[in-house]
Amino acid sequence: MDTNVIGLIASFVVIVILTMRGFSVVVVAPLAVAIVSLLSRTGVLDALMGPYMTGGANYIARFYLVFLFGSVFGSYMDNSGAARAIAMSVMKLTGKSSKLIVLLIISGLTVALTYGGVSLFVVIFAVMPVARPIFKEMNIPWHFFVACLIWGTGTVSLGMGPGSPSILNIMPMKYLGTPATAAPLLGTIASVFVTVYYIWYLKWQLKKCADRNEVFIEPAWAQKSADEPDRVLPPFIISVIPPVAIVVALDALKLDIVWSLIIGCVLAAGCFWRHIESHQRTLNTGAANSVIPALNTAAGVGFGTAAAAMAGFKVVSNFLVSIPGNPLISMVLATFVLCGITGSSTGGAGIMLETLMPRYVALGINHEVLHRVLTIAAGTFDCMPHCGTVITTLTIAGLTHKQAYHHVFYTKMLATFLATCIILPCAILFY
Repeated sequence: MDTNVIGLIASFVVIVILTMRGFSVVVVAPLAVAIVSLLSRTGVLDALMGPYMTGGANYIARFYLVFLFGSVFGSYMDNSGAARAIAMSVMKLTGKSSKLIVLLIISGLTVALTYGGVSLFVVIFAVMPVARPIFKEMNIPWHFFVACLIWGTGTVSLGMGPGSPSILNIMPMKYLGTPATAAPLLGTIASVFVTVYYIWYLKWQLKKCADRNEVFIEPAWAQKSADEPDRVLPPFIISVIPPVAIVVALDALKLDIVWSLIIGCVLAAGCFWRHIESHQRTLNTGAANSVIPALNTAAGVGFGTAAAAMAGFKVVSNFLVSIPGNPLISMVLATFVLCGITGSSTGGAGIMLETLMPRYVALGINHEVLHRVLTIAAGTFDCMPHCGTVITTLTIAGLTHKQAYHHVFYTKMLATFLATCIILPCAILFY
């Protein structure tokens, strides 16, 4: 086997094993880049100072302010008690009899927000402070939050559901001339499957946790002052103003995500002024909590950028495209690998559309089928352990790969893989 390919595989094995064992991706990612560089006969420092640093730095430049203001917003929601006030209102509607229903409501909220065009980052910072007191009240292990968020933002609303406003679903429109609702039958079949599968998975996991007597453990980032039983909480109607304002600013007014979060922070400071013991501490805590998630995510993105720049990446891509049989099969396999290497559904799909998709278009395959099969397949192996979204979610939630990555694997990777296996023969037979 070509040493370039061996290097690519070895780097993946290292980053998966070490991150799953609890090592920080900030340490593991440069090591994985060094391995792939050595076996690809590329200078290690050239790779680290070149594509690795460039990829990570570009990510920080694009998204650090999102992390900063998102974290400050979450700090205000939590420290003021507003998140708890919203949670208590939700609890009144759902009751305390079913943990499954509570988890499905949180999951449904993330689907609704992302399907409405709200950024993943906003969803994380808006939903997490609300979810924590609910999980605590219901004694649901905190790692289930990852299942709710990853499934809610990474399946139906990512690339399966017809009409989704996600970037992944929009990208093929520019290359293939297709509508956002392309191949609605395939998208609907996949969406229904992952939903039924998800409900089964939650039941299974809740039973396992009950058998192990698992309980809620307070995440390290939580501000305990928000949970004082005798504390006066903001009214529900006031508590929902800042998060709703962010959604309106981003989705209805089409403002930039940073401006939307700034508006949310300013409103939170004003609405909860009397409920914040120390605005200075709230701001400082939010700012401090933004650094590690941004750095961890940038490290994962940097690895994907460096891996994609290696010679082995092109070798593997060309091999997959040349696989005999129905061309949709090779397209799916190529998409799996591209998204897995880059750790990004949009990154892998972008490479696919730019470099390989013309080959499939030339074969006369229905453009809507190409669109929907691509967007569903792209949401499968994009969530490898070095994926920026996974690292961001785990770090912000105060969890490790060892504690919660199994939810990512089952609710997104395996669920979407099975959905792809179901819709692929449907696409071949019906279109």
